[in-house]
Amino acid sequence: MKKIILGFLLFAGLTANAQSTQNQFSLNFLIPSAEYEVALSDLTSLDLMLGFGFGYHDAEYLEEPEYGVFPQFAAQYRYYYNFDKRIEKGKKVSENSGNYIALAAVLGSGEAIIGDMENDLTGFVGPTWGLQRVYNSNFKLNLNLGAGLGFNDQGDKYFAPLIDIQLGFKLGKE
Repeated sequence: MKKIILGFLLFAGLTANAQSTQNQFSLNFLIPSAEYEVALSDLTSLDLMLGFGFGYHDAEYLEEPEYGVFPQFAAQYRYYYNFDKRIEKGKKVSENSGNYIALAAVLGSGEAIIGDMENDLTGFVGPTWGLQRVYNSNFKLNLNLGAGLGFNDQGDKYFAPLIDIQLGFKLGKE
């Protein structure tokens, strides 16, 4: 009986560990940034990113649309909702490979490094949906889509879509 209970606990521990979020550090190269994802519970994490972001502004009061690449900080509280389904299909869930919903906040500041956007501060707050995959080669793909409140240093508030594609590599071991 003790062996059965011990075996069950060991199996339950391995299963729970396979479905848990993990801490990980990655470097993204599509638009350069460094990212650290901190596991908060089995299915939640806090993702912090420091790097560069791309902004586009097509407001009615502008003669021409503006765009810019500028320094950016982003944070997301993520809830991974499909680990069990991926495990049932024999797919990878380690290294936070799964789909998630999140609350995102993004702040961009400084003069545009590339482009003509003239804001000193831009931001976004809102819900997002995403998928993240980390492959055996440590190549990382993250797609993040959302919509929410955009704002800038001029006091403008507006509806803003969020489209975030990250390509990079996870550093370190599992």
